[in-house]
Amino acid sequence: MVRVTNCIVGFVNSLLLLLGLVSLSFGVYFVVHGSSHCEKVLTNPLLILGGFLVVVSLLGLIGSLCKNTFFMFIYLTVMFFLILGLIGFTVFVFLVTNHVAGKVFSERDLIIKEHKTADFSNWLQNHFVNDKNWNQIKSCLIDAKVCNSVGNNNDVNFKALVFFKNTLPAIQACCCKPPTPCGFLQKNATFWEVPKSGPATADPDCLTWNNNQWKLCYDCNSCKGGILANFRKEWRSLAIINVILLVFLIFVYSVGCCARRSNQKSNKKYIRGFA
Repeated sequence: MVRVTNCIVGFVNSLLLLLGLVSLSFGVYFVVHGSSHCEKVLTNPLLILGGFLVVVSLLGLIGSLCKNTFFMFIYLTVMFFLILGLIGFTVFVFLVTNHVAGKVFSERDLIIKEHKTADFSNWLQNHFVNDKNWNQIKSCLIDAKVCNSVGNNNDVNFKALVFFKNTLPAIQACCCKPPTPCGFLQKNATFWEVPKSGPATADPDCLTWNNNQWKLCYDCNSCKGGILANFRKEWRSLAIINVILLVFLIFVYSVGCCARRSNQKSNKKYIRGFA
């Protein structure tokens, strides 16, 4: 039993160590070669995650392979607080992404619906579409050439912003054209003409729209709503992944507790053998 539990803990932490080293490698790569703000944004999370995984996995490996109860105790303590943190974060994600209770958005709704920031929780609005953060997000949209790809899907700079790779239709619908109620006349993919009678509605986004390729509807409320819709979709997916991860971590934690208990008994027998 001692050997089995220690082998499981050792194997899992070997995988975590490799994952941590990969994360650190990508973090260092972005530090050295990151040319855009969007790439550099990934640097700190990758370095922190990689460093954390390396430290925790080393604690688990030393505790399991060397049968060191002290390192195993520290490892299990860190795991315990990690599990509590993931539970809290998962609950938090479900709360901030469920502003409209019971309202489900299908993939079709996500692509064609023009969202407004009022459709989302105050927390999402305050932390993602405030002036400081929105300017950074907007620069990432421009750097990724999101709207340039409306007429040419091969023109997207996916390396600049990987996040937007799978969500271009929704962002394009909200950021690359004026809101539909404005009644503008489309001349090409990103050029729209205002009717002589003016916008069909008093929506401020109609006045915000600009045919300049660096402006378009990036400052529109509908564009911010489209970004929040994508964040909500991605965060909900993340919450589901967290639930699966929690089950896995609880299993590893349980095996680790068994390994520590077995190691303590083994060490006591070893000491008694010399007594």
